[in-house]
Amino acid sequence: MPESLEDLVELLDLEMIDVDLFRGRQPQTSAQRVFGGQVLGQALVAASRTVDPERIVHSLHGYFLRPGDTAVPIVYKAERIRDGRTFSSRRVVASQHGKTIFYMSTSYQRPEPGLDHSDPMPDELVPPEQAPTLASVFEAASGRKAEDWNKEWAALDVRLAGVSGRQFWIRAAGKLPDEPALHACVLAYASDLTLLGASLLPHGIIIGDRRIQPASIDHALWFHREFRADEWLLYDQASPSASGARGFATGRLFTQDGRLIASVAQEGLIRPIGLDLEDESS
Repeated sequence: MPESLEDLVELLDLEMIDVDLFRGRQPQTSAQRVFGGQVLGQALVAASRTVDPERIVHSLHGYFLRPGDTAVPIVYKAERIRDGRTFSSRRVVASQHGKTIFYMSTSYQRPEPGLDHSDPMPDELVPPEQAPTLASVFEAASGRKAEDWNKEWAALDVRLAGVSGRQFWIRAAGKLPDEPALHACVLAYASDLTLLGASLLPHGIIIGDRRIQPASIDHALWFHREFRADEWLLYDQASPSASGARGFATGRLFTQDGRLIASVAQEGLIRPIGLDLEDESS
């Protein structure tokens, strides 16, 4: 995965190979499949490059159909579904080896005034400056060295914000350009990192447990307010349900001063492959 924020920005800078047709490169990684957040972020870049920059993305809905191959680039085809007076709709299809691996619908809106309310930010949080890094938590829980985490995820600064394991401080590990579309794409990339793990916590399992086969199935993200992905955001997560080898999780993202800037929902595969379900449920 990107070993620095500069690598992540380069990863999101797609090559245009024809009208509305883009190619995304792959980073160096030890992972066996493409990280879902990478596909989300690159697909959002493809869609955004076909939309008037004055229109801001407010939602995306994507489905992961096949595991991505980390050895070859991903081709993204953007379809201009509709451009109305206020909204623009796009559909992006990602493919490798001639097969669709992911598709996504996105919607963009011209900014306009309206009613305004939001949920309050959770309290009793560990400030980000005092919070342990996710790399150190990962090392303590799994026994794998923190360097293994940092090698794959150094483009993001992620810290544990609460004892429940469902709240994280997250930001890009460096300064980003003043481009709202890029900040949205970086947040899309980051939003897939810890969310599926929320559906494992009630069972005392972490996402790297070899007794579980995890994979993102679908992912939805709504952008509510302006934000910067290179400033601290609280990622508050919950898992209302797990059943049928699938886990469902939701997330809310707040700025450090308490503004709700995005909401996330995801269902993922959490198939047990070496787990005694009778012991786990007792």
